[in-house]
This record gives sequence, C-alpha cells and structure tokens, in this order.
Amino acid sequence: MASAREFDIIVYGASGFTGRLVAEYLAHHYAGRDDAPKWAMAGRSVDKLNEVRSLIGAPADTPMIAADAENPASLANMASRTKVVLSTVGPYQLYGDALVAACVKAGTAYADLCGEPGWMRDMIDQHEAAAIASGARITFSCGFDSIPFDLGVTFLQEEAIRRFGAPAPRVRGRVRAMQGGASGGTIASLTETLKAVARKPSLALLLKSSFALTPDFNGPDQPSGLVPEFDEDSGRWAAPFVMAPINTKNVHRTNYLLKHRWGQNFVYDEMLLTSIGDAGKAMAEALASGSPFGGSTLQPGEGPSKEERENGFYDILFTGEYPDGRKIKASVKGDLDPGYGSTSRMIAETAIALSQRTKSEGGIWTPGALLGQQLIDRLTREAGLTFAIED
Repeated sequence: MASAREFDIIVYGASGFTGRLVAEYLAHHYAGRDDAPKWAMAGRSVDKLNEVRSLIGAPADTPMIAADAENPASLANMASRTKVVLSTVGPYQLYGDALVAACVKAGTAYADLCGEPGWMRDMIDQHEAAAIASGARITFSCGFDSIPFDLGVTFLQEEAIRRFGAPAPRVRGRVRAMQGGASGGTIASLTETLKAVARKPSLALLLKSSFALTPDFNGPDQPSGLVPEFDEDSGRWAAPFVMAPINTKNVHRTNYLLKHRWGQNFVYDEMLLTSIGDAGKAMAEALASGSPFGGSTLQPGEGPSKEERENGFYDILFTGEYPDGRKIKASVKGDLDPGYGSTSRMIAETAIALSQRTKSEGGIWTPGALLGQQLIDRLTREAGLTFAIED
C-alpha cells in the first residue's frame, strides 16, 4: 500500500505562507542528503505553485500537483500518490473534511496544523474506526499547537517514570519566554470556531472540557488557567495562555491513546509567565481581560519577515509534582518564532517521521502518542528544538 507510493510527502497548500515555508525547508535543509524525502508541492493553482517553486529556490523538477478542497476527486488522487499528505490549508473546519476522508479511504498518513478541537472531535467520531481499518494515521496539531507541549509532557513523564517509578500525577506547563505571535491561520481558525459555537451553542460545553478529544472518558476537574495566579516556583505572575485550550486537550488525548500511562487522575494546565511584583500582576490581569491576539490583523497566508522569524524563540517549562512533594522539571526550547519558523519545521519533520514508519498503526493520533521519542530525536537533530531535564 503506502510503501509503494510515488511520493513520501505531498505539501498541500504550498502556495500559502506557511506551506511555502515548509516547502522551502524541505528543498534546502535536505538538499543533497541521502535521507531526503521524495516530495511534491500541491495547491489549487499550478501557476502559483510554479511561482513559489522559483521564489524559494526549489529544484526545477520539484513536482507540482493540482488539488482543491472543493474537488474531492483531486484530493483522492493526491492521497493515492503519497505516503503522507501534509496540509497547511486551514481553517480545517472549512477546508479539511474531504481531505481527511480521502486519506482515511486511501490508507494515507496525514499531518496538519489544526488547533480547532470541535472539528478534530468530529473527525475522531466520523473516521477513527475507518482509519484503524485502512491503516491511515491521521495526526492533528503538528505545529506550535501542540507539539512542544504534547512532546514536552511526554518527555517529562518518561523521565519521571525512569527516575521515580511512576508518572507525575500533576504537571504544570509554563511558557517562560516567547517572541513571535500566532499565525494568521490560527486567528482565522479561532474566528471560525467562535462562529461554529454561535451556530451550535452546545459546542461550547465540548470546547470547555479538557477531555473534548477523549471520547467516553472524563478525568478529574482541571484548572481553568483563566485566572492570573502567582507562580511560587518562579516567583512570577502567571497569565492565561492563548494556546492552552487546544494544547491541554491534545495532552490529555495523548495520555488517553497511551492507555492512561500517566494515570486516569492526571491533571495538567498551561499558563504564560509574566514578571515579578505588581508589574507582573498587572500584566497578567491585562492579558486575562484583553484580546488573546492583541488586536492582530493578520490574515491566512500572511506572516512575519524572515528576520522576524529568525529572531523569534520560545522557552517552556514543565514541572511534574507528586503528593509527597517530589518534583521533576523539563524544558522545551525553540530557536525560531513559534507560529511560522518553528512550526513549519515541526510539521515537516512530523511528516518525514510518519513516512518512515512501516507498522500498521491506523487511527486518529497525536504526535506524542504515535511518534514520541522518535519525533523528539528528529526535532532535536534537525529542527532547532531542545528537550532537557532541569535539576
């Protein structure tokens, strides 16, 4: 089946801003390497794809494939030709249904940048059984939401089990520093999610739950992360973190898919650390009451300059806590801006990791549950991420 496909990866949406960054990364980072994936660029317009191919300096023989979200036959053709479809075409609740269905039917792996839990839950409910049967590995949230958090907790818990013989029942994720904002696609996805809630108010209850992506399982009450609090470990104030509503759901789904390796009573939250003293408290309160995107006007397909991407970074601390007071800490750091530079590398490496797996592992996955240490190793070696235990 997928092992005999024409391509390892097809980058769908390669003429968009993030898709272009993914294509540029694959074209240059793996140029001349024996382990370079065989890949192609796909999108609605071959003319635009040709322009992007020239713009990014990709080889002139890089294949171009016409595929359109409104043409299911083109999506089915694309899915049948590759081991992995890497999709940057969002919001996924508008443009993703037919592609996921095509990949499930073809037994093709799929990776995206989705931060839309309502749509993700719909895909789980509609396609998980068929994906298991066909061998399709459908993998959501393969960018800044939620790989550093999903894999950060996975990394911490494996060390906790090695060190203490049991996972930490309580983990706190705290963004210590970050430069670079959310992408235009992320903002558009949130906007569409709010529209979906307006059309279907019952969706709000699902989105509120940390267990929205774990069908038939509801764990213990989780911290809301919506109220500023003083973080004793750092001596700084913590504010609501805009990505927490999707990241926490993916972390709990990873635990669920790992058959609750971290326990059925596992508690996890994420917040953004500000600064010390009254200034930090004021900043945390302002973040809690203001727009999560600070009035950004970015649209899908728009993003920062190369210089801005290269000057970005992030630093996330994870603290595992035990009832007897023992603690374990781990960090995940990235050397590019989170929303574009690092995200484009993370999804590319996820797609490569998916293309190299030969086991029959069909289903709706998270990167942490399916790829785990394999992906941590790739991201450390290739994509500028650092995973470390902090003593």
